Amino acid sequence: MSTLIKLPFYAKTALLLIGLYVFVSILSIGQDIILPLVYAAIIAISVSPVVSFLVKKKINRAIAIFIVLILALMFIVGLILLLVSQASMFSQAWPQLVLKFDDLCDQAINWASGWLGVSIRQINTWITDTKADLWNNSNAVIGITLTTMSGVLAAIFLTPVYIFMILFYQPHLVEFAHRLFGVSNNSQVSEILTETKTIIQGYLVGLFAEFAIVAVLNILGLLVLRMEYAILLGIVGALLNVIPYLGGIIAMGLFAAIALVTKSPIYIAYVIVLYSVIQFIDNNYIVPKIVGSKVKLNALISIVAVIVGAAIWGIPGMFLSIPLTAVIKLVLDRIEPWKPWGFLLGDTMPPLVKLDLNFSAIVKKTKRKEKSVKDVTKD
Repeated sequence: MSTLIKLPFYAKTALLLIGLYVFVSILSIGQDIILPLVYAAIIAISVSPVVSFLVKKKINRAIAIFIVLILALMFIVGLILLLVSQASMFSQAWPQLVLKFDDLCDQAINWASGWLGVSIRQINTWITDTKADLWNNSNAVIGITLTTMSGVLAAIFLTPVYIFMILFYQPHLVEFAHRLFGVSNNSQVSEILTETKTIIQGYLVGLFAEFAIVAVLNILGLLVLRMEYAILLGIVGALLNVIPYLGGIIAMGLFAAIALVTKSPIYIAYVIVLYSVIQFIDNNYIVPKIVGSKVKLNALISIVAVIVGAAIWGIPGMFLSIPLTAVIKLVLDRIEPWKPWGFLLGDTMPPLVKLDLNFSAIVKKTKRKEKSVKDVTKD
């Protein structure tokens, strides 16, 4: 006769921490294998409706997957060509930008010398020593960079293969999930799979919509300020904005640096105001309405997830942290003993700032005012 062993709280806590440590170590050590698979799974889930549509049109499943992958590749190549064409103009002006940046550095050194009471020679010596230290440590940095790049290239070539295989064997994998958890849990497994698919598809579609809207806002704002390289900066800023919380800060720093080099210092303030307005619209309208409504995670958990993702997998982990955490929340909400943890990840608080852009109401109000003005004019 088997009996369940009841462990004390400290033993359960110790086992939980050990298991968490082993799990995180596996994720970190095996990232070159795991990351391409995770990316492939997310992309495959996102494009699976298109593949299913083509299959319903009596197109062979393998050919349908191939068509979808070719279309996705054409879109990515088009975006890269647009960035390269804009970057070529930036590279032509690079020598002038370097000279302008050197002049600004000299001015900053002169100002620091007068303000801090330190001679210009001492400041230049410190800068030279810092450059030498960086150069001496560059071998290790280059080695890490090459290792990272090799992993990135491997992921780039492996991910399409994984996407094709996951899409091709999708019915087989779904059947495996049902058999794994038994016939009695079929309805619950189907519900989790369906909602996981909905969350990932909705999140990625919302993320792409956010990228497009923010890119347009960036470009228009920079064109109004008559900033150079507005298209390139707008697209790069929107790409950086996809990285939750940290990307926006990096993008604003990039805009400010270009404004400092190509324009007068007052343009730094203009750029900061512009980007703050765009971020306000993004954080209070675009993200809650388009992206946040799909994942339903609170801001604290989102920030922690991004930091943990960056610590384990670097920049790719920052991109993957939000959708993976949303899927974890979905699973926790479906398991009775773990529902409190799912509640912890969720968001039940009202927004700090409520931005209600009811355009239809604004249009109706404007029409009523115009009608009242016409009536007064007739009288």
